[in-house]
Amino acid sequence: MIELREIVSLLVNGVVIASSLFMVASGLSIVFGISRISNFAHGSLYMIGAYIGYTAATHFPSTTWGFFAAALATAIAVAIIGGLIEMLLLRRIYDSPHHLQLIATFGVFMILRDFALMIWGPVELFAPRVPGFEGAARIFDHVFPVYYVVIFVMSLVTVAALWFLFHATRWGVLLRAATQDRDMVAALGVDQKWLFTGVFVLSSFLAGLAGVLDVPRVPANLGMDISVIIEAFAVVVIGGMGSIVGCFIASLIVGILTAIGNAYFPQLSLALVFIIMAVVLITRPRGLFGKNAGASWDDPSLGELVMKPAGPKARKGWVGFLMLLALLPLLLGNYYIDTLSEILILILFSWSFYFMAGTGGMMSFGQASLFGIGLYVPALLSKYFGLSMTSALFIAPVSAGLVAMLLGGFAVRLSGIYFAMLTLAFAQIVWSVAFQWVDLTNGELGILNLWAAPWARDYRTYYYLTLALCAGGVLLLRRIVFSPFGQSLRAARDSELRAEATGISTKRQKWIAFSIAGVMSGLAGVLMLYLKGSAFPSYLDIGTSFDVFVMALLGGLQSLNGPITGATIYWFLKTTLQSHVYHWNMILGAILVLLTLFMPRGISGVITDLRAWQEQKKERLLTGALQ
Repeated sequence: MIELREIVSLLVNGVVIASSLFMVASGLSIVFGISRISNFAHGSLYMIGAYIGYTAATHFPSTTWGFFAAALATAIAVAIIGGLIEMLLLRRIYDSPHHLQLIATFGVFMILRDFALMIWGPVELFAPRVPGFEGAARIFDHVFPVYYVVIFVMSLVTVAALWFLFHATRWGVLLRAATQDRDMVAALGVDQKWLFTGVFVLSSFLAGLAGVLDVPRVPANLGMDISVIIEAFAVVVIGGMGSIVGCFIASLIVGILTAIGNAYFPQLSLALVFIIMAVVLITRPRGLFGKNAGASWDDPSLGELVMKPAGPKARKGWVGFLMLLALLPLLLGNYYIDTLSEILILILFSWSFYFMAGTGGMMSFGQASLFGIGLYVPALLSKYFGLSMTSALFIAPVSAGLVAMLLGGFAVRLSGIYFAMLTLAFAQIVWSVAFQWVDLTNGELGILNLWAAPWARDYRTYYYLTLALCAGGVLLLRRIVFSPFGQSLRAARDSELRAEATGISTKRQKWIAFSIAGVMSGLAGVLMLYLKGSAFPSYLDIGTSFDVFVMALLGGLQSLNGPITGATIYWFLKTTLQSHVYHWNMILGAILVLLTLFMPRGISGVITDLRAWQEQKKERLLTGALQ
């Protein structure tokens, strides 16, 4: 039986976690409610706040008021950084497709992480204790730092201040109105440009304040950005996007669940939050207190130009390309053969994402989960039951397909940001199990020594197996795109109401497409397993989901060749930067930002524009010659 002391301990720890998380999540919720941007860089502003707060705390007077002055200065500094990001970047892409906005903020995330690495280094930094709050308090025999009271009181002050701002000021009324109907606010003559800037500055201030208040409790480190942004997204989804009250209550739920998980369910402590997030999305998609406002993420820009099957000339070109790929292993060494195998697997993985997002209009934030199922299921079966590679090549895609069928049954009922968030929640659950259930998965140490069968252990043999399966998978997906099923899927993507009116069951079509994408992702996963000979939780984390996201967008969602081009270029770009540049995150982040600004339709879009320009030039020359 749980003692009173344990209950008090759980409540205190949970409330402290919730207090800090609320200040971060409230800013994220406000930004999305007003500007419709899923700001992935919000966690980076929290991290920067922690680092600047550490520096300020060591330079300001070592007094109670000196610390609070440092906290205020830090929050203002982070607010200025956030304002510059909004004015220099986000203001230019408010009308861009939402997936480009996400890639842009992910680029900023990478830039700010390397910026922190350059300034403060890779080590954890512990801020000095706050003068006047160094001691401990006791409640029912439970001892906790007095500083916890400061964090809790500041969260209550934040709730009160935000409530006053939104309900008792003209600016707050405009913000609430913009949350309900942004276009109507613009029609009334309100300058949305500065309204959005003000909102972003406010959210950045809150993130910076949370960071500086947290640094006496947890050390400033380079990994705190990703951990807090994932939890903040969970809070926003559970509470309801744009709802401050919902955000506060959801923060309490998440904080207490985290404390309970750490104490009693260490193997699932990270997964508990995302299980609740998934349940809320399935049962009440707009959250506990969310309204029908500001959450639409339908993206008509995903539609491509009218596509046609490859003509005779293009088919000959692809046959020649496949023959070249078949001949390359005869000329290359083992390292390069291994590299080509990995690129082929990434192409198949990228194509599975494209099939969902480009053809089906389903933008997933958790594609790594299906890839991970295809990787971990055969790894576990091989570890515990001695599963052979031949059997694994069948079991892995089937397992990923069955999981996709189950998840897709719920996911396709949602659309836009809600669909994306459900896939993210499921991916985090799968990653949490792989990372924390050490007795089963060996945790972050991974499952090792899972090499290919003797008949496929040679580099060239495994390459030819990979080439056959990946090329076959891509060709099959291309055939599906141009089949009646593919045509109906694209029709549902472009106009769901019109598709339903013609008798197409759009949800069923999307469910089937989601399941097919799961099968292909699982196939890519098992091929990667036996290529690398190991399975690690890093294959399932959000970084992998964003990698495939970027691959597809770099190539272009408007072209069937986009996943091939994007996966190849992104692999070479990332690998080259990692090998030769220390601060490679900053350069890659800058490239992603430039991609969203100047190549919104990816490389395939640039090629299409060049062809159109050449055609127009020929027409002008012909017209001039005739005249």
